[in-house]
Order: sequence, then C-alpha cells, then structure tokens
Amino acid sequence: MCGTCIASHFTNVRSHVARVHAASRSEFGLPAKPPDTRDGIRCRLCGNECVIGEGELGFCGLRTVRNGRLRHLAGTPATGLLTWYRDPLPTNCVADWVCGGHRHPGRHNLAVFYESCTVDCLFCQNWHFRLVVPESSTTTSAAELAAAANEGTFCVCYFGGDPASQMPHALATSKLLAARGVRICWETAGTMHPKLLDAALRLSLRSGGCIKFDLKAFDEQLHLALCGISNKRTLTNFARAAARSRERPEPPLVVASTLLVPGYVDGDQVGKVAEFIASIDPDIPYSLLAFAPHFRMGDLPYTTAAHAREAEAAARAAGLRNVRIGNRHLLGLRRV
Repeated sequence: MCGTCIASHFTNVRSHVARVHAASRSEFGLPAKPPDTRDGIRCRLCGNECVIGEGELGFCGLRTVRNGRLRHLAGTPATGLLTWYRDPLPTNCVADWVCGGHRHPGRHNLAVFYESCTVDCLFCQNWHFRLVVPESSTTTSAAELAAAANEGTFCVCYFGGDPASQMPHALATSKLLAARGVRICWETAGTMHPKLLDAALRLSLRSGGCIKFDLKAFDEQLHLALCGISNKRTLTNFARAAARSRERPEPPLVVASTLLVPGYVDGDQVGKVAEFIASIDPDIPYSLLAFAPHFRMGDLPYTTAAHAREAEAAARAAGLRNVRIGNRHLLGLRRV
C-alpha cells in the first residue's frame, strides 16, 4: 500500500500492516510484535518494554523467560552477539562530513555490527542479521571486543541491527575504549532506555564521539507501517540527547539522518522531522540518505535526484542550517 493510504486510512489498513510484519518476522522465528503477556516479566531495556511470558522471546530476539526469570541470550558485558571489522578512514559514516575523522588518514574505525534489533524495518539493508540464532552462535565479551582496538583505532561505531538491543555490552566495551582515547560513536534508532542513552552520551561527550539518530519517519502511523513499532521513544530520546548538543558543538555530539524511501518518506515527512530537530537546535547536522531497494521493499525504485532536492529544500525551509544529501552515488540509479 502507498504512503497516502497509510496516512489517510490507517485505522482501516492497520490489520494489514500487522500481517505484513508478522509474516516477515515469522520467517526468522521472531515474535510478530512486542509481547504483552499477562503475568509475564517486563523487559525495560528499550521502548518496546516487552512483557514476556514463560518460554517466549522478546521483540529483539535476545530476551526470554525461563523458570519465571528474565534471561538474556546475548547483549550482556560477557555475551555480545556481533561481528566487527576495521574500516580505514575516511569511511562511509553518516557523520563523516562533520566529525573530523576524515582528517586522520591511515587510522581506522572499529566498526561493530550488532546482530539484533529493536525495530523491524521492511527496507532493512542489513536484514541478514535475522539469520543469526543467539543460542547457537559464538559471542564476544566486552573485554574481547575492546582488545580488537589497536594504536591505529581512531573511533568505534556501534550499528547493526541496532546497539539499542545490546546496550549493556556496548557500554561496557565503550568504558574500556574511552579510557584508551578511542572516540565512542553510535548509529541507532534511539529506542534504548533513557538512562542507557545518558550513559552513551557521557561516553561520547568525554571521548569526542557522537550519537547518530536514524529518524525514519515523523508520523507515528507511517513509522508503524514501515518499521513495525512506534517512534515515541525515538523522538523523546532524540530530544533528550539534542538538548545537550551545545555542551560540545565541535565536533557535533548529535547527528540526525533520514532515509528517503520513495513513495513514503517525501518532502512533507522530511519537513516535519526537520522542524522537530530545529525546534531543539537548528545547528544539528541532518543527513538525507538515498534509498536502494532492499529486503521486503526490493521492488521500490532508487531515490531520484529530484526527490532528494525536494527533501533538502524542505529541511532547510524548516529551519535547519546544516543539511546534506548523502549516498549521492545511488541517486537516479535504475534496477537492472
């Protein structure tokens, strides 16, 4: 269904939206929606706040309940479900144009891909992490991951999936790396518990790193359709982080991005996101990312140059002063 139908008739189409996400997730053994089981155990690590029954999985696939107790299958300081690699600078980072990492050629970013997520984006470009089975996979402790950094490591960036699903592990790793002078950066949908966000912000502030929020949509109904969950926690966490952006203007502490999904995330939607950002701090950098067909939305076209220019104009008209079109090499490409 198109973005117009979602916006205009969400009550009528919501059951269809739910079926689409349920079918997508069942293929990977994940629950159709955040569980809310009577007499279950509540997990408060992210905004989904799953109430998990005996033997059930939480939405991220990493929490379950056994013998009446919440159990973490991964994501603790001892058990990170992830892969990592060293990415030479300058690298393809959402914040590469403002963070200063490009001024350090010869050094590298420790790129940490968490193989779990708190969101269910139908356009996910890294959907393969859903194939990972936590209980039969090798995990990496925070100490082991921190040991992967060497004298050439300039920064670490947690992405995925999403680090919000494994924040205890990421924070434990970050404390070790920050003590060694490594910049701590995050790329996230921002669904983590606010106290965990505050801990991430402290580490990034101290180390010179940043937190990059992926603001996928502003309207909650569109976010539910595209990503399977509400964006309320994302927006409140972004406001919480952005309120501290002037504590360290350079390099920017908070960076925002939005993927320009054709037919769904247009100039109007970008304008709403930008107005929200500008109401807090108009100098927060905002990157508009070109879309390439992926996962359940592989039949969509690439973002056009006209679409990107329209979105950029809308963001600037909303009051943002630092807007950039990213992934320009994808603009106007055609599917073969």
